[in-house]
Amino acid sequence: MTRVTVWNEFRHERQEERILKVYPQGIHGQLASFLQEAGLNAQTATLDEPEHGLTQEVLDNTDVLIWWGHVAHQEVSDEIVNRVHQRVLQGMGLVVLHSGHMSKIFMKLMGTSCDLKWREAGEKERLWVMDPSHPIAEGIGEYIDLEQEEMYGSHFDVPAPESLIFVGWFEGGNVFPSGSTYRRGNGKIFYFQPGHESYPTYYNKEIQRVIINGVNWCAPTKRDYPVYGHSEALEPIKEKVVL
Repeated sequence: MTRVTVWNEFRHERQEERILKVYPQGIHGQLASFLQEAGLNAQTATLDEPEHGLTQEVLDNTDVLIWWGHVAHQEVSDEIVNRVHQRVLQGMGLVVLHSGHMSKIFMKLMGTSCDLKWREAGEKERLWVMDPSHPIAEGIGEYIDLEQEEMYGSHFDVPAPESLIFVGWFEGGNVFPSGSTYRRGNGKIFYFQPGHESYPTYYNKEIQRVIINGVNWCAPTKRDYPVYGHSEALEPIKEKVVL
């Protein structure tokens, strides 16, 4: 069973009653609940726990880490970011949601500013499936309609993805690469744009299906981590004659 840790900074829900009404268990609680219903072994961690809930033991026992952050990116310890980064390189999967695009860990993995255009106007979003053969799109029709979402618009300052699975079109006219995959080291990464804190996006069954598919795709390949550094010869090396 895939072991998932859902990380959330858990600030909006505690500071704004209107957000708490949308996510009474916290965004992390809602995410973990449907992951558990799908048969995944999901636990949660939040910013204000010791070591942000991401101790070495927790990460060593995590196959896929889900990351949601927004207003407290700079409060995440660089030590923890480096710890997560190393685990991704070793093969742990990472699913970055919505405003997690500006998290320290995503920016470190992408090596760019990860910036974009945004607008909070409660507008309709239509997520078009661009790669219907990709496992993350399994069970999804040609598009997903969301009645309200925060607009994220291009240009999105990230490297060219391995796969562009979804493109979002917004009522105000903007478009955005809303679902993209990357590989870093031995780890797989899925960025998925929908999920503004004041809208009930994570109750949408199709959005849930995409995130579940994303977790399954990001799950590490079961193999030994490669050995790096000095390597002994596998075959005898003939002595070279120096002229």
